[in-house]
Amino acid sequence: MTLAAKLLALALALLAGAWGWVQHRARAHEARAEAAFPPEGQLIEVDGHHVHAVVDGQGPDLVLIHGSSGNTRDMTHSLAGRLADEFRVIVLDRPGLGYTDRIDAGGATIGQQARLLSQAARKLGADRPVVLGHSYGGAVALAWAVHRPQSLSALVAVAAPSNPWPGGLPTFYRVTAHPVLGPLAIPMLTAFVQDARVERAIAEVFAPQAPPDGYIDHFGAGLTLRRASLRANALQRAGLKAEIREMHTEYGSVQVPTEILHGTADTTVGLSIHSEPLARQIPGAMLTRLDGVGHMPHHVAQDAVVAGIRRAAERAGLRPGD
Repeated sequence: MTLAAKLLALALALLAGAWGWVQHRARAHEARAEAAFPPEGQLIEVDGHHVHAVVDGQGPDLVLIHGSSGNTRDMTHSLAGRLADEFRVIVLDRPGLGYTDRIDAGGATIGQQARLLSQAARKLGADRPVVLGHSYGGAVALAWAVHRPQSLSALVAVAAPSNPWPGGLPTFYRVTAHPVLGPLAIPMLTAFVQDARVERAIAEVFAPQAPPDGYIDHFGAGLTLRRASLRANALQRAGLKAEIREMHTEYGSVQVPTEILHGTADTTVGLSIHSEPLARQIPGAMLTRLDGVGHMPHHVAQDAVVAGIRRAAERAGLRPGD
């Protein structure tokens, strides 16, 4: 073997060893996260996929769908428990996040996610629930209303992307969704990014408000940093704009009572681009503008969100008016 061949073989061996070390660190990080933040509810099987569902309370059925990079813990910190006195609350992990299986290696569309989650709700006995979605989860809730109109009674969209927006995909998602760069970068992120970095990003999403007491510790940042979750989230985010562009012309077909809530200070999903036109596109939709509120109204303006849920249920005939 020539010297050049030996050097090449040594370099490849070193690279393989380094990559194996990265994967080992990534697996260890994931194991710590899952040990610290195990499933909160039950795993049900839908079309061969496990869906994680947290069910609590009695009353009309209400499904809560979390946003990008999230999991059930976003909703179970305080909102689900508060509503359990009035509703049978079903909190679902979206595909590839939390403890729900991925359903499409190319990135599950909002329509595919709506189908899976509606089937999960039905398997839990909720044939026509009120459906609330926050942020990306709001887009899934809209897809549920557009494509599966007979399987919900009312819709609550909270800070939901709903209409095409200017600009391209952020660099982070361009890398993590890339067919080559993503599988290389994501294990590095899982191996070396600390949970504290995710926790700081969560705090930034709440701006100009702060996360409520105990939220960061409850959320489980390490679950977001798992390799499969990072990849699923990136692919979903990469496809969202095109999916919304295709869907937004169909909002006029939504016939269920619809409540829309959006903060005026939301810089993540803009009120004027999304919820204001959405309120005109869905017949009879009611828009509540939350003055000075950022992207997390279901925590920092929870009274208003609970009132919106109640109105939606009342308009659907599921509970008496106050």
